Amino acid sequence: MQTWKVLIADDEPIIREGIREAINWEEFQMEVIAEAEDGEEALELAVRHSVHVLFVDLNMPIMDGITLMKQIRKKLPKCRIVVVTGHDEFTYAQEAIRLQVEDYILKPTNPHHLREVVKKIKQQLEGELQQNEYVQLLSKQVQKNFSLIRQQFCLEWINGGMKEKEIITQLQFFKLPPSCPDQLAIIHWREFFNINEKDKQLLFFAIENIASELLAAYEKVIFRDTVGFIVVCLWDRVAEDVFIVIEKTIKQYLNAQVSIYAQDVEGGLVQVASVYQNCKAIIYKEAHISPIVRRAKQYIQEHFSDPKLTLESVAQSLNVSPVYLSRIIKQELGVSFVNLLTEIRIKKAIQLLTSTDLTINEISERIGYDTQHYFSTAFKKAVGMPPNQYRKGAFLFKEVRANLL
Repeated sequence: MQTWKVLIADDEPIIREGIREAINWEEFQMEVIAEAEDGEEALELAVRHSVHVLFVDLNMPIMDGITLMKQIRKKLPKCRIVVVTGHDEFTYAQEAIRLQVEDYILKPTNPHHLREVVKKIKQQLEGELQQNEYVQLLSKQVQKNFSLIRQQFCLEWINGGMKEKEIITQLQFFKLPPSCPDQLAIIHWREFFNINEKDKQLLFFAIENIASELLAAYEKVIFRDTVGFIVVCLWDRVAEDVFIVIEKTIKQYLNAQVSIYAQDVEGGLVQVASVYQNCKAIIYKEAHISPIVRRAKQYIQEHFSDPKLTLESVAQSLNVSPVYLSRIIKQELGVSFVNLLTEIRIKKAIQLLTSTDLTINEISERIGYDTQHYFSTAFKKAVGMPPNQYRKGAFLFKEVRANLL
């Protein structure tokens, strides 16, 4: 049971005794822990014992009551203060009010008034104690269910149910950057419908762990949506090959086939919901693609940097004829094999142009082109301008955007 500590500070012994003996302190779960006859002694005793209640005379030697109360407010801000005053000292009342005293007791002390004051203070102290206990309990519950509460916020965010100001507040609460993420990615595990619930949850957990470890260098939040996708909000732009490594690692260690779909986020925090919907739409569209086309796309994603990559080499790796593979890619994706390969290479080139200082020649080699000229020609045809010009435009856009922000 809590016992509240009381200090009586008055230079008149008879007043100290009157306060001490007027009531039964145990009845109010209080104990007079110390007495002082001057302000300096009272301050030292109050801090040493961390008193909860201070009865203070305004007119004391060495340190007067007002000065003492100012020091108590600094050192023990939650201490309840009751002023003990004579009629001729009531000119101090305004300053005492400013220092948030609980009440006044006029000399000589009136036992009934003193009892009412102590009763009121006990109720205040008990209320504060209960509130603190409630806050601590609530804090423990929040910590215990931190991931669940954060996931609920993230779900509301990606479903477009929040305004920007509210999103910023929640991001700060969850110790995430209060700025717009650079990217949103969805990890799609296709086979989870065919697995029992217990194994499904274990594999989801393992996939999230692998993704989290391989993205350890990036500021992020990872959570699951309501339809079985793992969503990753990233406050740094991640290279495409990092996502490919995640896919391969999950396949290697969990024997689970996943695909990662990522898009840049532009336009502010509320646009995260639109990017999420775009990624979902791509997933649903690709859900109708046959396994052979999906495997072909995956193979191209992993080997596009090989200048010798051809329709024939992809078909051979999949054990199908080139003619069949060409026809089914065109039928299901609406593009030829060459256009699909070019699209993947140009997408990677754009990423390297905007996020690295690699030369045009180095970029062309990294994405599978034999010569810089061949790469520049293909890039201009796909994008509408040469790679150098695109890089300059992207750099200027970043500068303007940074200045605006």
